[in-house]
Amino acid sequence: MTESPLQRLRALCLSLPEATERVSHGEPAWFVRKSPQFVTFADRHHDDRIAFWAAAPVGAQADWVVRDPERFFVPPYVGGRGWIGAYLDTGRTDWDDIADIVDDAYRTVAPRTLVARMDPM
Repeated sequence: MTESPLQRLRALCLSLPEATERVSHGEPAWFVRKSPQFVTFADRHHDDRIAFWAAAPVGAQADWVVRDPERFFVPPYVGGRGWIGAYLDTGRTDWDDIADIVDDAYRTVAPRTLVARMDPM
């Protein structure tokens, strides 16, 4: 049986050091410890699409959206802070791209001590 987009996204997020999950604004969301948030799932939250929103380093939002505006978008509310949105219902979900976005989201908000645990010595 194939995992749902939520299950795959959850696995990516929870594989990161001290990542936690709880509901935020009615959707599953992932945090570094109790805070800050680095990813939120968006199940038809503001449209009829399944997507997620993620914190992003400076410049990444524009890079992803320009690269493929059918898969990536500027999400409401947090888009002004540089977050990136990615649709998970296009039929062309590249899970390597999604893993990169999740990894960058975590690194953008996590303390250096936790980020250091991700990188091999």
